[in-house]
Order: sequence, then structure tokens, then C-alpha cells
Amino acid sequence: MTAIRWVLSLIFIVQMYLAMAVLAVVFAPWALFSRNGAFAAAHTFCRWVRFTARVLCGLRSEIRGTPPTGEVVVAAKHQSFFDIILIFSSLPRGKFIMKRELMYAPFLGQYALRLGCVPVDRGKRGAAIARMKADVAKGAAEPGQLIIYPQGTRVAPGVAKPYKVGTGLLYEQLGQPCVPVATNVGVFWPKRGILRKPGLAVVQFLPEIAPGLPVPEFMQRLEREIETHSDMLLAEAGFRGG
Repeated sequence: MTAIRWVLSLIFIVQMYLAMAVLAVVFAPWALFSRNGAFAAAHTFCRWVRFTARVLCGLRSEIRGTPPTGEVVVAAKHQSFFDIILIFSSLPRGKFIMKRELMYAPFLGQYALRLGCVPVDRGKRGAAIARMKADVAKGAAEPGQLIIYPQGTRVAPGVAKPYKVGTGLLYEQLGQPCVPVATNVGVFWPKRGILRKPGLAVVQFLPEIAPGLPVPEFMQRLEREIETHSDMLLAEAGFRGG
């Protein structure tokens, strides 16, 4: 059974990236002239990934809570590529804080810029935060929900990693509500590897944190809410740690 699941997972991954290329080409004329075309392409891709994950891998997905539609910062737990798919598919105008290297990824980079994603260099901590704030200030002209991963990278279930203060600085600078997001997707779609496991992957939008809190208080509350609810979702999925 494991061998069959591995083969089906491989088929799923291959067709997923082929679908990305095909949709990028098909939607290119519309996306070149309108940001709406880029969003249509990206949302179509997300729906396709969720559908084929269920059909080929038995991996169902569910969105809980109320996805925001206004100008907010979305601060999310990041465990694998699947939480990107689920979060983006739930938002009308999502745009990510992303690593600058992704700008050069075929199809992905070009569409990300068209969506209004904000590329940020990684380097010395102070310089990176200053550049992030400047880039976000410029990117904020594009309306939408700004998505950031407070831990800065994918973190496997059961692994502890500190939250970075950059999320708090963005929250302070933009003066917008922040919507925390919890998930358990890493149980089924790992940070690395091919095997996709059957089950129910969940992304949960939590109640928003109103603007105006001091950054340290905001960061403590953000981490507490995301980690607490993510742990609950992990337990629901049968994850027992380790």
C-alpha cells in the first residue's frame, strides 16, 4: 500500500507542476493586461491542486474560520506548500511576503509579482527588516491581504522555531488588523519528500487581532494563538509529536 501511495504521490506532484505551466501559459494574455487575470490563474491552479490531491492521494482539505476580505495582515503557520495553496485559495486578493530568489522561478516568480507579492532580501537582521518595511510600504499600493509567515520558513509538525519580529513591525507600520492562521497540513504533506498521506488537512483562520498593540505584546499573542490552535489541529489529525 505504501508503494502505491508513493507512486500516486509522484504522479500527483508531476501533474501539479505541469498544470502550473499550462495554466500560466493559457492565462498569460489576460494576466499581462489585468491583475484579475493573474488572480484567476492562481485561484484556478489552487482549485486544481486541492482536487487532484483528494483524487490521487486521498488528501482532503478544509478551510475553517472566516477568511478576511479587507486590508489585513495574514500571519500564518507554514508547514508545506499545501498551506500556501489553501490560504491563497481562500483569499480574494492574497499577496505574499516572499524570498527574493522566488522572483526567478519559472512562471511562479512572474505571476507572484503580478499578484503584488513583496520580494524581500534575506541578510543581516536589521537590514532585512528595514528592507522589508520599505518594500511593503511600496507594495501596499496594491490592495489585498498581505500574507507573512512569522517563523520565516516551513516548520515541520512538532518542531519549535522562534517567531521573528518582522511580523510585529509590519503590523505596527501598516496599522491594519492581523488575522492569525493555524494549520496541520505538515502531517499529510511534509516539508520534504514525495509521499502525500491521506486525511484531512485543515487551515483555520482565527479571530483578528486589532491594530494598536505594542509589538512585544502582539508577538506574544500571535505566537500563543497560532501555536495553540495548530497543536489542536495536529492532535485532531492524530499527530502525537516527535
